[in-house]
Amino acid sequence: MMKMKTALVIINCTILGLGNCLGPLLTRLYFKNGGKRIWLSSFIQTAGCPLLVFPLLFSYLRRRRSRKAEQEEGKAPLYLIKTPLFIASIFLGLLTGFDNYLYAYGLAYLPVSTASLIISSQLAFTALFAYFMVKQKFTPFTINAVVLITLGAGVLALHTEGDQLAKETHKEYVVGFLMTIAAALLYAFVLPLVELIYKKARQEITYTVVLEIQMILSMVANVFCLVGMFADGDFKVMAREARSFKGGTSFYYVVLVLTAVTWQAFFLGAIGMIFCASSLVSGILISALLPLTEVLAVLFFQEKFQAEKGLSLFLALWGFLSYFYGQFKSEKKTQTETQETQLPQLPVTTA
Repeated sequence: MMKMKTALVIINCTILGLGNCLGPLLTRLYFKNGGKRIWLSSFIQTAGCPLLVFPLLFSYLRRRRSRKAEQEEGKAPLYLIKTPLFIASIFLGLLTGFDNYLYAYGLAYLPVSTASLIISSQLAFTALFAYFMVKQKFTPFTINAVVLITLGAGVLALHTEGDQLAKETHKEYVVGFLMTIAAALLYAFVLPLVELIYKKARQEITYTVVLEIQMILSMVANVFCLVGMFADGDFKVMAREARSFKGGTSFYYVVLVLTAVTWQAFFLGAIGMIFCASSLVSGILISALLPLTEVLAVLFFQEKFQAEKGLSLFLALWGFLSYFYGQFKSEKKTQTETQETQLPQLPVTTA
């Protein structure tokens, strides 16, 4: 059981890392090369959910073989999720769809590096919501990390004009900035909400159930964004946009497919880490990948890296180190106390 949990932690950390680093870059690549459809970009973020069919099918076949091996009567259930959790997943899907739109709108007008630094403020909101919703305990190191990362994101507001992309107006930049903050705030609420749903569910939460939750919320988010695409006329202009896309039509669809795959990895890794640990740990891992995303954005898109971004990055890294040092000390203290309680008591003798 311990080996299985360790394997799940490694898998979810890996896919979360890939999705968190590559997802923003591919989304920005779509807009940079001529893409303009915000609802389409929102839809793509959860369009990779059909990939979840493969692990769900594997889980079903495994349950069926286990039932046959134990000679149990009846067929193995096709799905495990029950009605209350199904309804909760629909609500999560609506929130995720709206959050996808906010994030796509922001990234349409912001450099990846700036958007990533703003998203790092999500950790402070996640910590706040986790405290009230799931009674998350805090140490001085955790509080210090949250404060530093929040200050780091706030530093970006001191200098905005020099960070505008070519062809974007100051108004578009400000709206994109605010949309990205709203996206960070909303997803910071979603993470503890997922943990709360896990705790309040009237059924055992297994990783198969986590996959089913992700499938349902992704499908609902897709429907939400599809309505927006129809209303905005995205389907009418996609073919024309693909032809005018820098790199050609084939490259256009390759970018969309890769974006869908990487974002699906991110969302599954995020709720998977909530299952393995907590919403706060998931939020910290999302923010902890910020430096790599920053470097990749500067390398691939030649984005500016002003002093404000440098200071924001420094504060963010300081916050990450503070948190992980606090976790290390806490675990070491726990191990020491456990060893002390397990020491054999020496017999007491009187002279």
